[in-house]
Amino acid sequence: MSFIKNPVQIITQRMVSSDQRLNIEYPVIVGMVDTAVQHQMNIAIRRLVNKIIIDQGYYQNYQTSVEGWYEIKNNQRGILSLNIINFAYTQGAAHGLTVIKSLTFDIQTGKVYTLGDLFKPGSDYVKVLSAIIRRQIKDRDIFLLDDFKDISSDQDFYIADKCLVIYYQLYELTAYAFGFPMFPISVYEIQDIIREDGPLGVMAVND
Repeated sequence: MSFIKNPVQIITQRMVSSDQRLNIEYPVIVGMVDTAVQHQMNIAIRRLVNKIIIDQGYYQNYQTSVEGWYEIKNNQRGILSLNIINFAYTQGAAHGLTVIKSLTFDIQTGKVYTLGDLFKPGSDYVKVLSAIIRRQIKDRDIFLLDDFKDISSDQDFYIADKCLVIYYQLYELTAYAFGFPMFPISVYEIQDIIREDGPLGVMAVND
């Protein structure tokens, strides 16, 4: 069975305020035959973009400016995975703060996957992934602010080809200077617990 599907077409839209405090570039999916699914996906993207802007205090504090952009991490085999990235700075602060949030879609249905959706029901994916990350922390000698605890069941993630990438926000795991801690995990390392009909299962198949 072939899992190769044409990638979706993406254009960039901008959201700019009159005072230039807000300057956001975000992805818009176009050209899909199923316009209802296309609309569903674009609504999810716009909703996430707006949520990040609100969470960063743009509307509450007129001293805050926000810039935003995005990255396409996977656009193949019917799976679209992307990162929405916003940088907010409040006048007088020592530095700004960047936030990354991700969306992973099934382009056939418009479904947004949660981390738990990627794995077989009943599999202890939190324990398995946490053990891999714990080992990577040791092997990469990553300095932690506190002892590593298991990932959350809805930990931030994206898919990049044949890798699941689990990541943490600034200050969640390490000091600001170390940036975003990201942990790539090969689909083959966790093949026994991934859903065969899910996005990681699709990525694991060699055509």
